[in-house]
Amino acid sequence: MLDFVYYPVSAVLWFWHRVFGFVLGPDNGFAWALAVIFLVFTLRAVLIKPFVAQIRSQLVMRRLQPQIKALQKKYSGDRPRQATEVRALQREHGFNPLMGCLPLLAQAPVFIGLLHVLRSFNRTGTGFGHLGMTAQENANTANYVFGATEVQSFLDARLFGAPISAAVSSSRDVLEAFGPFGGVPSVWSIALVAVPLMMVAAVATHLNSRAAITRQDAASAANPQTAIMNKLTLWVLPAGVLVGGAVLPVAVLLYFTSNNVWTYLQQHVVHRRIDREPTLVSEVTSVVTAPKPGAKPRRR
Repeated sequence: MLDFVYYPVSAVLWFWHRVFGFVLGPDNGFAWALAVIFLVFTLRAVLIKPFVAQIRSQLVMRRLQPQIKALQKKYSGDRPRQATEVRALQREHGFNPLMGCLPLLAQAPVFIGLLHVLRSFNRTGTGFGHLGMTAQENANTANYVFGATEVQSFLDARLFGAPISAAVSSSRDVLEAFGPFGGVPSVWSIALVAVPLMMVAAVATHLNSRAAITRQDAASAANPQTAIMNKLTLWVLPAGVLVGGAVLPVAVLLYFTSNNVWTYLQQHVVHRRIDREPTLVSEVTSVVTAPKPGAKPRRR
């Protein structure tokens, strides 16, 4: 149904596995783990320009807030006219609402595609998304661009003793499919790898949220709705990673962890670069520090 997503995702994963498999060996668990991590890096590298545009759009929107509030007050009794005037103001200053969600929208299908491709390396389960294959049938069935030999290589791969397509909550049928390829893993061997990744991903999610919140201006931070959302992103999302991580394969946890680490570093680099641009910084600062309408300007 989503083959237009699954094939490109599996192709990029295949490419990086070929690269790292050439150095470390095709059955090496670290070769497969690095392939997943560099799949993330490939996507995020492609999205650098949209991410920078997203940050600029946020700064422009902050700069326009006083004018938007003035328009809302002026046309408070005429919602259609209010919306038209606000859109015209945004277009005049080059603000594109789509840029605020484009990076997230682009990452969502990749995450769904990666999860499906990884689950499709082991289709022996009978739950949602599984085909109920026997271990022998599964090992001899291709997985999108991966041939049967590569499926067997994936099943054989271990990261500190854990198959990277296994989750802490994997059923016994799924775990037994690894039997001919390195033995049936225990839940504890998977947890020893998965739990630290879940913790790192949760901490990285918290740090990313905190970094984003520190960039908010005083007016936004004082908004009750914003305060609630800040608490959700600071604490509920990281807790969700910890709780939900038990049902995710180790490779998907690698995806989460590497994606969050990239985001954390990218935010700091991009914000530092934009902060050094005097024109944009002065425009934002002049709006944030400007006196309220009717108030006398303060002399410094």
